[in-house]
Amino acid sequence: MCIRDSFYDERILPHLIDYSCSVGQVMKLRSQVVPKANGTVLEVGMGSGINLEFYNPDTVSLVYGLEPSEGMRRKAQANLAKSRVAVEWLDLPGEQIPLPDNSVDTVLLTFTLCTIPDWRAALDQMKRVLKPDGELLFLEHGESPDEGVCKWQHRITPGWKKIAGGCHLNRPIAELIREAGFEITELENLYVPKAPKFAGYIYKGRARKPQQPS
Repeated sequence: MCIRDSFYDERILPHLIDYSCSVGQVMKLRSQVVPKANGTVLEVGMGSGINLEFYNPDTVSLVYGLEPSEGMRRKAQANLAKSRVAVEWLDLPGEQIPLPDNSVDTVLLTFTLCTIPDWRAALDQMKRVLKPDGELLFLEHGESPDEGVCKWQHRITPGWKKIAGGCHLNRPIAELIREAGFEITELENLYVPKAPKFAGYIYKGRARKPQQPS
């Protein structure tokens, strides 16, 4: 990576992501998903710690914050200082989760799966570390079923990735989760009010790790 790209990724992009991911309607959606986490939690792509205020300290014992970006971890310090739950940083990408098999109760994904380069490897890792009765909670944006919107998503994504940290506007989130072997138990789709439709089609839900045959 050249020096210019590194400066943008570590010094400018974290502030842009933090702002865009913490607007009012998005925060409302986060408040509907994050409190469902329980036990030991792995938050993949913790970013600036936007979700920390929504964890319930009565039901969450520890949050592992997986975040490879030094700039985002630096941006998170203010939210960490206010956190009511214990947080342990893991400074690796989603494809390299440094936790034992069957070790977490909840995996949380919020606006992360759009960016991970190898989404299949990352989801395989999440499935590996989840306990047999563990749950994946997700709040993601992705491919719209509306033909006109979808067409623009595919047109815009190549350039969008370059300025938005690798974000794909056109990933079919539910399909990817199912392809990775998760069973989706709850799914809601909607457009974020007042957001551009090409970037605001939401997948909000829960999925379970499939039970191994006895």
